[in-house]
Amino acid sequence: MIRRLALIAAAGLSLSACGFTPMYGDGAGLALSGVAVTTPDDRFGYRLREALEDAFGARIGAAPAWRLETAVEQDRRPVGRRIDDTAARYELTVRMSWTLTPATGGPASSGVETAVVTYASADQPVAAIAAQEDAEVRAAAELAREVRLDVLAAIAGR
Repeated sequence: MIRRLALIAAAGLSLSACGFTPMYGDGAGLALSGVAVTTPDDRFGYRLREALEDAFGARIGAAPAWRLETAVEQDRRPVGRRIDDTAARYELTVRMSWTLTPATGGPASSGVETAVVTYASADQPVAAIAAQEDAEVRAAAELAREVRLDVLAAIAGR
């Protein structure tokens, strides 16, 4: 037991000596909550904004320190065919470009992320709509995870 504690202490000292700093250690993780998100004004944009605000831990009502502007392109294509030549599955590809600027002005950071999800086609109209909406929610969540890491790295790099 004492030996394990000594190894853990030695590992901690060696990490601090090499200059290692956790990404969340300098307050960059807290800075994420000060990002104001702007998305397209449509159904997917709403879902994307919600996913980004959840991923950033947004403080609603607080003055933003950063502004995140987004542009989204969607493409839906059939990827499987049934005997009657109707689509069995669809692939939804969402490409999002983003620009992060400090609220006080200064240089902007930008990037592009892509999420690809598939969903089954249903014969019933309500089930088909539900499947498509579920795919949009999954794509928005995937984009939010990817953009969160990019934005965190951009904030930590300043």
